[in-house]
Parts: sequence; structure tokens; C-alpha cells
Amino acid sequence: MNILMLTENDPAGMGIAFTNAINQRTEHNCRLITTAEKYCFEFEKDIHWPTAKYGTQSEGNVEKRLQEADIFHFHILSDHNMEIGPFKVKDFIKGKKIVHHHHGHPAFRSDPEKYRQKYKKLKRKVLVSTPDLLLGMPNATWMPNLVPINDPLYMPTEERYPEFTVGHSPTKPAIKDTVTLLKAAEEAGVNVDIIMNTPHAECLKRKQKCHILFEHLQGYYGVSSLEGLSMGKRVIANLSDWVKVNIKEFAESEIIPWDDNSLLLELNHAGAVDLEINRHWMIKHWSDKKVVNRLIKFYEGL
Repeated sequence: MNILMLTENDPAGMGIAFTNAINQRTEHNCRLITTAEKYCFEFEKDIHWPTAKYGTQSEGNVEKRLQEADIFHFHILSDHNMEIGPFKVKDFIKGKKIVHHHHGHPAFRSDPEKYRQKYKKLKRKVLVSTPDLLLGMPNATWMPNLVPINDPLYMPTEERYPEFTVGHSPTKPAIKDTVTLLKAAEEAGVNVDIIMNTPHAECLKRKQKCHILFEHLQGYYGVSSLEGLSMGKRVIANLSDWVKVNIKEFAESEIIPWDDNSLLLELNHAGAVDLEINRHWMIKHWSDKKVVNRLIKFYEGL
């Protein structure tokens, strides 16, 4: 299969992560076209229109990918109305299999009914990145995010900050319980590394130096959690029962390696350090190979 992922900005780097995993772990071919970048994360890019548009050869490459793709895989809110420079995706859509992949955009969370009706009318299949989004899109399929667990940036290291440090990388602090974390850390007398608007590679290096990581207390998890678990870190996130049930089913494990918010009360406890078991859990139960095989089976059912 020739798969073409299409999105304005890459959601938490998952566009390129899935693209790389498909190309490295399967016999299929995948390319990613992006047209924008947010938050200065500097994720790895494949075909990025603001730079690819220069030169007729690059323009021809975009057209070729649009023509030859068997599957259009749209991320976030992108759809067939997307424009890539002079090209309108809808002009290439005939005969393609199509999937829409949602990653928790506020517009989707605030009005999932709008999108339910949209995809029902278009007769389109939908993926969601975390189990909580199934509550708004019950006919969708949960496709777990993945991280390249054997990449050095996602592996445990021995380097640590001199002071006991909690790492936190909120894209939007107002919805990531950042204030709650800062208050708890102040009471415990521990350091916090708030990582924002930072290139992703640098963000990962700083996380590797932290002693534990805090995601948020919103009932679900994000890519930040998977990064931390792959590094063998304790990760704080208050998961809902619904999310836990889905994690256990996918992971084929009764173990949930996340710590809940009670750990906030003991941030300076000597036991709140790296857990090698979390790294082993990711290798066994949430590898990039396992996730991408799930995605390929989904494609085959379109």
C-alpha cells in the first residue's frame, strides 16, 4: 500500500512517527505532507510545503504522491478540502481509501456531534489517538500513539539534574494542571523543569535528566506519558477507569504503569525515582511495532 498522511501541523509528532514506523516496520510505503508548524517543536519533516514549494521538482513530487496514494490519512481537522500550494486534495480523491485521525483538538472535543455527522454523511472511517475520545466518537477506532522506543532519545540515561526535578512539558498550561504541579512542588521543596516552545529533541533530552515526569490530571494520557515510560520514568497522570480498561485491553496486561495524582503529595519521597519496569513494560506491551501492525490491519479493513 502507498499511504499518504496529510495534515497542517504534525500533532505531537505522531504524523512523522507513524510514517517512519510504517516504512521501517512494514512492507508498505508512507509519506507525510505538512503545511504548517506550531509551538516551535521542530519535529522531523518529510514533505513540508513551505519549503517543498520551491522548485518545480518538489512541486511535482507533491503531485505524484497525491496521485499514487492508495490511502489518504488525514490528521487533526484536515480533510479533502485541504490545499497544498496549487493542489486541491479533493481533485485527487477519486478511488482513494480515506481515514480521519483525531488527536483531541479543542474544536473536536467541544462538538464531537458535528464530526460524527460529517463522517456519517461522507461514510468515512475514523481513528482517535486516546480512548477518552471514543466517548465523543463511539464508532471510531482507537489507534494508540507510538514512540520509537529504540531511538536513543527515548531510552533511559544516567544523566540527571543535580536537584530532584519533576519534568513537565505542557503545550497549554491552562489545561495541563501546571498550577497544581507548581504548588505541590513548592510545598515539597522540589525543582520543576517546565519545558515549553522547545525543539522536540531538546525537550526529550531535558526529560531524560528529570527524576519523574508529570503529564496532567485530566483523566487521559498523551505522547508525553509514552515518552516518559519509554525512558523508564515514573509518570504522573490521573487516568480514568475507562482509559485504564482500554489500555489493559490493548497492552494485554493488567499492569497500568502510570502513577496517579497521590504522588504529588510525596514528590520529595526517596522512592519517587526511575522505574526500569516501566521501560520493560513499553518494550513488551506498547512497542512501535505492535502499534503500527494495528494500524496496518485497520488499513486493510477499509
